[in-house]
Amino acid sequence: MSNWEMLAVLVAGISAGTINTMVGSGTLITFPVLLATGLPPVTATVSNALGLIPGSISGAIGYRAELAGQRRRVLRLSAAALLGGLGGATLLLVLPSTAFETIVPVLVTLALVLVIIQPRLASAVQARRARTGVRARPAGGPLLFGGLLLASVYGGYFTAAQGIIYLSLMGMLLDDSLQRLNAVKNILAAVVNGVAALFFLFVADFDWTAVVLIAVGSALGGQLGARIGRRLPPVALRALIVVVGVVAIVQLVVRRYG
Repeated sequence: MSNWEMLAVLVAGISAGTINTMVGSGTLITFPVLLATGLPPVTATVSNALGLIPGSISGAIGYRAELAGQRRRVLRLSAAALLGGLGGATLLLVLPSTAFETIVPVLVTLALVLVIIQPRLASAVQARRARTGVRARPAGGPLLFGGLLLASVYGGYFTAAQGIIYLSLMGMLLDDSLQRLNAVKNILAAVVNGVAALFFLFVADFDWTAVVLIAVGSALGGQLGARIGRRLPPVALRALIVVVGVVAIVQLVVRRYG
């Protein structure tokens, strides 16, 4: 890489770490930059997954106050993330690089719809529980576990917009604030990136320069994203999720059909 390319990757890492901590979809920033430096798609994906681990950990640390009291939930849902991330990493080495590109915009669109209508859904679910006397499951039950497992398969494969999918699933099935769910999302992203990266270390090619630059940048961005994201009111955070999601959909569609 030239000095300018290295600077571009570092800045992309900072941007990705920031947006991943607040919402998700940071890969849509780093991945095109890595491709522009001349890295093959799979090498870029693997290098990106390795580099984003410090950013996910940094973001989770920044949201540590919101993680209070969620230990059991995090452990249960992390098991789904671990299994799904390993499955997705395996698929990356088996399937063609365009395998998920057709369905991903549809998944992200559905996730955004759920994010938008989540307050009404939550109110309706709470009213129904009040009538029936049924208590909410702290970890969301089998439906959330299965949904996060499938989302993590995709996350281990490519990671773009997985955070939005996580937030939509948890927002629909868990009775908790968006900020606390965002804190859990950062943990799940760290688990998926971590298990995928460990798998890649032994079976795939990666570029250490890209990994180090994205790692440093995403770690800085994780702290920045936590500072900004934790101060956003729920409406503003939800609006940011929608804006980032729409940009992600446009970029994915253009990349697939452009």
